[in-house]
Amino acid sequence: MTDYTDKRVVITGGTSGIGLATAKLLDAAGARVLVTGRTPAALATAREALGPAAIVERSDAVTGIDALAERAETVFGGVDLLVLNAGGVLAAPVEETTSSAFDELFDLNVKAPFFTVQRFLPLLSSGSAIVFVTSVSNVQGLPSTSVYAATKAALRSLTRTFAGEFVERGIRVNAVSPGPVGTGILARSMPADAARKFLDQMAAGNPMRRLGEPEEIAKAIAFLGFDATFATGVELAVDGGVTQL
Repeated sequence: MTDYTDKRVVITGGTSGIGLATAKLLDAAGARVLVTGRTPAALATAREALGPAAIVERSDAVTGIDALAERAETVFGGVDLLVLNAGGVLAAPVEETTSSAFDELFDLNVKAPFFTVQRFLPLLSSGSAIVFVTSVSNVQGLPSTSVYAATKAALRSLTRTFAGEFVERGIRVNAVSPGPVGTGILARSMPADAARKFLDQMAAGNPMRRLGEPEEIAKAIAFLGFDATFATGVELAVDGGVTQL
């Protein structure tokens, strides 16, 4: 296992799925980890899953940005890796998509990460990194994912533009683009049967004939965050080959 002793990491949406898997990997490798979440159950799960040194904070990704940055500055002084994983899903055809649902998802998936980066910039010094979590949806054109895919495409664009803007500061900016992963997020945004059917279809259509595991995505996030020191502006697809083959 790679040693990340005393690396200071903030992960939004870090109490379940990919975020929690990333926190567990880095925590086990010696990093000092601060993760955020919203639901009491997920917060409790994260506290049980992570070591005693990890910090688990209840934080709203949209409205809690200033408080989160202040907390990170208080406990860490600075941040070596900022992972923008908090986000939501909207699965609906165009005719059924409301203006309020559109705005809510863009606020959560695009506006919140943008202003989180803005607020955390004073805490990021040369040698630090930012990793966005995007999705293969931003290049696939899957039915009923138009708004969700657009938010992830926006993050892909921010990855490039931020990388160009921050390169002189020595801050790398990259993204991980997961394929279908069984994290439970779909079951929270659509009926469970529909979510299961969708994931089964995704697994059957994947070149590897399976879903990804959160731990597989976590390894890619850690790689881009710490080990890929000559990479910036990259979106790394971790998708079983579905966008490549």
